[in-house]
Amino acid sequence: MNQAIHSTRQTLRAAMPITRKWAYFDHAAVAPITQPAADAIATWLAQISEEGDTVWLDWVRHVANARTSAASLIGAKSDDISLLPNTTAGINLVAEGLDWHSGDNVVTLEDEFPSNLYPWMQLKHQGVETRLVPTNQGRVDPTAIAEYCDERTRVVSISWVCYSNGCRRALRPIADVAHERGAIFFVDAIQGLGVFPLDVTEDGIDALAADGHKWLLGPEGAGIAYVNQKCLEHLKPIGVGWKSVVQEGNFNLIELDLKQTAARYEGGTLNKAGFIGLGASLDLFLSLGIENIAAAILDITDQACEKLTAAGAVVCSPREGENRSGIVSFELPNHDSETFKKFCYTHSVALNCRAGRLRLSAHAYNTEEDLDRLLTAIELFKSR
Repeated sequence: MNQAIHSTRQTLRAAMPITRKWAYFDHAAVAPITQPAADAIATWLAQISEEGDTVWLDWVRHVANARTSAASLIGAKSDDISLLPNTTAGINLVAEGLDWHSGDNVVTLEDEFPSNLYPWMQLKHQGVETRLVPTNQGRVDPTAIAEYCDERTRVVSISWVCYSNGCRRALRPIADVAHERGAIFFVDAIQGLGVFPLDVTEDGIDALAADGHKWLLGPEGAGIAYVNQKCLEHLKPIGVGWKSVVQEGNFNLIELDLKQTAARYEGGTLNKAGFIGLGASLDLFLSLGIENIAAAILDITDQACEKLTAAGAVVCSPREGENRSGIVSFELPNHDSETFKKFCYTHSVALNCRAGRLRLSAHAYNTEEDLDRLLTAIELFKSR
């Protein structure tokens, strides 16, 4: 193991209280939060209970820092970031914000998480068609996406990393397909943001959304959306409120003068505790370096695949080159996945099931010792 991976793993592990009890491999569902996030939320909790809103400006400053850190994470400007409660809200920002016409279509993938399907399917009553591109264990050829696009394609929407089997997709080639048709390229980034490098300009992303409660190790209810200036002109705000306007905070001036930034989509009061906590985790990630976090995750998931295969498991995730991610889908032949998942809980090992298979989602702080605890659980389960 190289020194950068070792240092990253140990530094992040020291910030994860979950490791005192659990070998935790369920970051693709709901992740534990970092100690810095927990401390930041605890400080807010003490302040709101003891000081009320007399320290409100401190909270505003911390939330602004979270916005700046989120922008840094993806190579964007702070003005391009909207703070939203979850990924679904970011997807609906586009689905409900565009001026659709009957005969328009959206192109997405057949293996998407429901949140990247239902908002587009909901547009059927406006005469908008949702086209599903088949994938091969999560892999998709951009030319296949191009075949589903035409002059009426308004949006191409894909998940960066497939939630069920962890296949990570190259974004720029798909962006080029979308842009050739004049379509918006939208990315559901929740299963990769924070743990793999991403640059919205280099990757050709027009809009993006991701919640903070998975790989970013933040609390639920605090996520981000990125909207570039081109999209800002075409996406009407939904849920407009006092925070949507330029004169935010001046309640005596009633003019619908919308902000010329992505903050126009925030509408009302934010989950300050959540964003204060998320900001603390984001700062930790940025200090470690996303490239180092990525290397540590690929190292531990490569080890996981080797150990699982040696234990008789069948790895079902694409594991070649850039398709790898923090998610490993696998099966234990002749054993029920849900039953094994519950058995693991009794041995302080956390993983999950998706698409009828077991799903291990390891983070940069997971160690070989964590994997050995999983392997021990497999041995015990088989010998019952």
